[in-house]
Amino acid sequence: MDEIHSILKEYWGYSTFRPIQEEIIHSVLEGKDALALLPTGGGKSICFQVPALAKEGVCLVISPLIALMKDQVESLRKKNITAFAIYSGMTYKDVQQILKISSASNCKFLYVSPERLETKLFLEYLPALDINLIAVDEAHCISQWGYDFRPPYLRIESLRDELPGVPVLALTASATPKVQEDIITRLRFKTKNIFRQSFSRPDLSYSVFDTGTKIIKLVEILNKVQGSSIVYCKSRKRTRDIAEQLVSYNINADFYHAGLSTDERSRKQEAWIDNTIRTIVCTNAFGMGIDKPDVRVVIHIDPPDSLENYYQEAGRAGRDRKKAYAVLLYQEADLILLNEQPALRFPGIEQIRLVYQAIMNYLQIPSDMGEGNYYDFDLGDFTAKFKLDTTLVINSIKVLEQQGFLSFNEQVFLPSRVEFICNKNTLYEFERSAPELEPLIKSLLRTYEGIFDRSVNINEKSIAFLLRKDIEQVNKELRKLSQYSIIDYQAQKDSPQLFFLQNRIKAEDFRIDQRQYQERKKDYILRVKAFLDYITTKGCRSIATAAYFGEKDTKPCGVCDNCLALKRSKLTKEEFDSISTTILQAVSSNPIEPKQLLLLLKNSSKEKIWKVIAFLEGERRIRVSETGKVSKA
Repeated sequence: MDEIHSILKEYWGYSTFRPIQEEIIHSVLEGKDALALLPTGGGKSICFQVPALAKEGVCLVISPLIALMKDQVESLRKKNITAFAIYSGMTYKDVQQILKISSASNCKFLYVSPERLETKLFLEYLPALDINLIAVDEAHCISQWGYDFRPPYLRIESLRDELPGVPVLALTASATPKVQEDIITRLRFKTKNIFRQSFSRPDLSYSVFDTGTKIIKLVEILNKVQGSSIVYCKSRKRTRDIAEQLVSYNINADFYHAGLSTDERSRKQEAWIDNTIRTIVCTNAFGMGIDKPDVRVVIHIDPPDSLENYYQEAGRAGRDRKKAYAVLLYQEADLILLNEQPALRFPGIEQIRLVYQAIMNYLQIPSDMGEGNYYDFDLGDFTAKFKLDTTLVINSIKVLEQQGFLSFNEQVFLPSRVEFICNKNTLYEFERSAPELEPLIKSLLRTYEGIFDRSVNINEKSIAFLLRKDIEQVNKELRKLSQYSIIDYQAQKDSPQLFFLQNRIKAEDFRIDQRQYQERKKDYILRVKAFLDYITTKGCRSIATAAYFGEKDTKPCGVCDNCLALKRSKLTKEEFDSISTTILQAVSSNPIEPKQLLLLLKNSSKEKIWKVIAFLEGERRIRVSETGKVSKA
């Protein structure tokens, strides 16, 4: 058994790799740059973790998702592999400590959010880290043509100058051909080196239903398909409403969204993973980085706005390679709303400027101030106070993020911090005058080293356990010590945070890159159209999805709603092959009138001919004009 197979067996317990994993690993070990396109659940992490363990040094993993970084670090540590993570919200001292340990220990993996890459502290320690591989997760975020463009990802390119000769492995589950080319260019690949795992999922059946009452159809599906399930909704309010309706139909359900506290989210997520909760009703804040292989059905009760989003979310079903279902429910109003999305998603410059100024006034940030600071941001309170439309605010914030003004994180976690700000004599006198607070003071001093010299992270639950008090009492006593100026106490934050990348700009100086903005809008219009085509196609849905991501020659899946409808039409495989071959040959050189086509296929029924035509049109192999003339696509 060679080294990489030994590593796979020792740490993951597998004897063989999944398709193309081994080829990617060998490419990395040969020092080549590579782009790996692996569908959701395709085993991306093994592609960089195995070769990194086979080499000397540290693998630098760049990821935008704090929760995913924490999960992967925890998973590696359980395997006795040394790993650390550095992300936004950590203090200078914490980051410095991790960098020191990473450079002087047997650390194998250092996870870093892209915002951290250009800080002086990170660049100062970089030469000592002995980086052997740069793994860029969610690599589509680097492309302005990607559905989830994140400007901090553009900073990754500068690492090529700092770490010449270190290979880059870019990984993503969904990237169109245009985005693939952009990733390769922006990450300065020496040669074009792309590995693709097929986008088709033979065990996943895709279906789309135009339905009158969504909740009735939802209940019907959940009663038919037993097992763990996810229901995606477009708003936080709908998650609660739909979960409550499902419970009224005796379906064990709960709701999840980014507005819940960290503890609530963790509790609900764990209950679903453990199958205590069967159905989780959620926004798209749920699912990223969660490794639950036995999800039997993913249902979108509201359509997302792109095939990339839909493919990623639907792909969370059936990761165990057993039969699973991805279902999309829609009504005519949803299609109208999708068509209106580009105008909503890309507000006018005056509207964006209005939202920007309102945010600054809401947070009371003076001109030329704000850079490098986090601010609590209650979206509901903000929109109510300034009488602004929520959709306009959300989309304006996205533009401000992409233009490099700020970043908005709904799931940031800033731990509680304490620093003693009085001298030791004052503390001694205070303990004598307030004996009821002395146990807490002693506990802080004994538990947290350096708390007199700097601000340190504390855990109120641990302190409560040590003191045998409830956590509310500990919080109350910490606030008291803060009020008496004995300590500086910053309570834990898990509320949404705005982080400012620039100081406040005057209204008259506010500008955005209009050319780039309009190009992104055009690209978004095409993405929406592609998803509308997917919803209404009569062809194989697996072929439609694969073609969108640049995969050619995909065969009909045979299990999506359209493939099954074709089978139910009593068309045998031989009849389908014969009719489709005749049609494709007839249109290969010139368009053909319907009458001529029917003459060529006079031995087949009109019903069967039109079913095959609809199917081939759905697969984009032919085109049918308004007059019915059939031509090559």
